[in-house]
Amino acid sequence: METESTVVTNEYGADQIQILEGLEAVRKRPGMYIGTTSSRGLHHLVYEIVDNSVDEALAGYCTKIEVTINPDNSITVIDNGRGIPVGINHKAGIPAVEVVFTVLHAGGKFGGGGYKVSGGLHGVGASVVNALSDWLEVQIYHHGKIYKQRYERGKTMYKLKVVGTCDPEKTGTRVDFKPDETIFEDTVYDFNTLKTRLRETAFLTKGLKITLRDTREGKEQEKTFHYEGGIREFVQYLNRSAEVLYPDIMYFEGIQNGVMVEVSMQHNDSYNETVYGFVNNILTPEGGTHIVGFRQAITRTFNDYGRKMKLLKDSDENLTGEDIREGLTAIVSVKIEDPQFEGQTKQKLGNSDARGAVDAIVSQQLSVYLEQHPDVGKIIIEKSVVSQRAREAARKARELTRRKTALDGLALPGKLADCSEKDPKKCEIFIVEGDSAGGSAKSARNRKTQAILPLRGKILNVEKARLDRIYGNAEIRSMITAFGTGIHEDFDISKLRYDKIIIMTDADVDGAHIATLMLTFLYRFMPELIRQGHVYLAKPPLYKVERNKKSWYAYSDDELNKILNEIGRDPANKIQRYKGLGEMDADQLWETTMDPEHRILLRVNMDEDESSEIDLTFTTLMGDKVEPRREFIEERAKDVKNLDI
Repeated sequence: METESTVVTNEYGADQIQILEGLEAVRKRPGMYIGTTSSRGLHHLVYEIVDNSVDEALAGYCTKIEVTINPDNSITVIDNGRGIPVGINHKAGIPAVEVVFTVLHAGGKFGGGGYKVSGGLHGVGASVVNALSDWLEVQIYHHGKIYKQRYERGKTMYKLKVVGTCDPEKTGTRVDFKPDETIFEDTVYDFNTLKTRLRETAFLTKGLKITLRDTREGKEQEKTFHYEGGIREFVQYLNRSAEVLYPDIMYFEGIQNGVMVEVSMQHNDSYNETVYGFVNNILTPEGGTHIVGFRQAITRTFNDYGRKMKLLKDSDENLTGEDIREGLTAIVSVKIEDPQFEGQTKQKLGNSDARGAVDAIVSQQLSVYLEQHPDVGKIIIEKSVVSQRAREAARKARELTRRKTALDGLALPGKLADCSEKDPKKCEIFIVEGDSAGGSAKSARNRKTQAILPLRGKILNVEKARLDRIYGNAEIRSMITAFGTGIHEDFDISKLRYDKIIIMTDADVDGAHIATLMLTFLYRFMPELIRQGHVYLAKPPLYKVERNKKSWYAYSDDELNKILNEIGRDPANKIQRYKGLGEMDADQLWETTMDPEHRILLRVNMDEDESSEIDLTFTTLMGDKVEPRREFIEERAKDVKNLDI
């Protein structure tokens, strides 16, 4: 069935490529156009070219996209769309394809009937990729001919020319490019990073087949993504490590006021809300009007349904949106002709008509679904009521904590060894496990700027706990109070008492587990600390090598071998394997792990482009299902080094 989102004017010709401005600034200020020149920016180049092919799929003309990482780390993207127009653009006096790759803000996305909806960087994608590439070649298949043009660092090397013939029925575009190593910090592509984004793109464009290949020596692999079920299968994928509460995956779709809406949802037995919003296939991490419309619809509809079916008593308070969304996994995808985003980075949708469209379509179709599936409605209402009670208990615990804080002044945890510096930007806190490590750390630290908070044993796994249990856990309460920001809806980063929160655990399996429990808590309840770069992992040494009263520290097996190769593999070397932080005296701990001049810290980063995969990873590692966790471990076991069995 053809929907409004796929209707385009039949003419997609050279004059529909509109010119807005030139390309000069891109190489001078690449960060303005792709956000960063780090690995994230490097991968963004691929997404921009792929997004152009996806636009053809959204318009109904492309069914297949192939992405290849070549042996030299260049990229090839091939699609079977209509092919970029090769005719002369009369405003520019050059072929339209050359305009697309050499003029900023040029493309079929700026009116003129090229595309009804499109993703990508507001049409700057192809020219920015060209400007930031050492070289780029484009081939277009049109009317039995193969057209080709090459650019080097954004400059055209020769006029568009015919280089061969092809089947007259064949159409499409091939783009080959190699990122400029003088611009990017790293030019080595990561297969898994591309895999995550391309899988997501395939989920959001049902029927589109995307193949990713790695042809580099020793890294050869291939993955194909093709989902006829679209976002239904996306929800199924995200819930694969959780116990779902009912077998159905709800799906609603429709068009209102030119906005095409697709929503898929299903509850699981966890306590986390996992809702992702997309606009023209672009993730909106901060949500926006489409998410507001979705939340309004389900809150109103479930409350109305609960009262109608007597699942909620007249005396009961209405369920809040948070109660209903506990354990919910949902995808809200809208296609809109002229999306308005708040901010340059497309973090949040601003179109008011998207809110109304999502609200109306979800309300109407969810009501019908619940009438037809009363068993599902009952399960969701019952879970929401339990959540409501737990939330009320958590509120009382939170208010009790607030009252204590108000009465006791700052009321910091008794076991916290705080620092004397009052400027949070100069302060850091080490979270350590156990009294032994805590004692060493307290002796080793710089008392002016370094605080130590020892925890007793492994903290609560928040993936398996409701808010009331989390507030009731002494170790978690200690961290919340020490950090100062509060959690959940109380979170306020301006109250953060330390610029760096450093998780310092033993370099063994137990230490890794404790660090993972800590990261799970921070990700679920204080994600902004991670987003803004305040969370770190300390990296204590694994070995100490002594010889002739000299000592060396090794942080990996490779480093140990390098040291032994340099000093000689003599039986007189005494090699100490550290099993825990408590084995080090204060001087060793300071010198190797806490001294800002010599220590190694790993900053915990969160790429919003991979948020669905991050969610799934925490659910897999920390949830109840054993089988997905076993598969996860088996798949990655070959990459593990320094495993302490």
